[in-house]
Amino acid sequence: MSERMVAACDGAAKINPGPAGWAWVLADAAGTPQCWEAGPLGRTTNNVAELTALAELLEATDPAVPLEIRMDSQYAMNAVTKWIAGWKRNGWQTASKKPVANKDLVIRIDALLEGRDVTFKHVLAHQVNGDPLNAIADAAASTAATEQESAGTAHGATHVPRPSPETEDKPRGARSRKTPARRAPRGGAGAVIKAKFPGRCGHCQSRYEMGEKIAKLASGWGHPACSEGAPAAP
Repeated sequence: MSERMVAACDGAAKINPGPAGWAWVLADAAGTPQCWEAGPLGRTTNNVAELTALAELLEATDPAVPLEIRMDSQYAMNAVTKWIAGWKRNGWQTASKKPVANKDLVIRIDALLEGRDVTFKHVLAHQVNGDPLNAIADAAASTAATEQESAGTAHGATHVPRPSPETEDKPRGARSRKTPARRAPRGGAGAVIKAKFPGRCGHCQSRYEMGEKIAKLASGWGHPACSEGAPAAP
């Protein structure tokens, strides 16, 4: 039997609906990334992006190789593992007798899963010490949504995307389902965390290093001291 591969996939929509993209990253059994792919979707919803990422991953991997898929979208994972049986029985209607959303994508994924050894694992998004493969997929999907260009190993990329707080998928106009709203303290920055990756302060533009304390500012992530005199981010 072939050794199980590990993968993560993610979708992003900068406004929901809005500019969107998908991405996946495939690793070996030890968790070392081997290849990745990302692509644009034009204007669509976050759920479409999440389902598309899963479909693209399944199409790009060998059906004969066992696969573990890590996802932060409970909607996409439940749609193709739990809810689909009831939808089929109901003639592709929900329990409330409404047409199933994104039916074509769900059917496409269901066909790709047929006869395959695939397990799903839900992971939390945007965690300081979260799943590293999910963080890579999230960064790649976010970039694809912003730039509306394809990228990845097949396009000549030699390195995996570097996740950073600035690449988090947080649609404007609607809160992302991936992260709960954080209430910022009055007159200061939002919650202070330790940076998982190096980055650049959104206020003073100087760099911060991995492990350094950073906070959510009006202009992005940055030094907590830079919140003085600057309004906190919503």
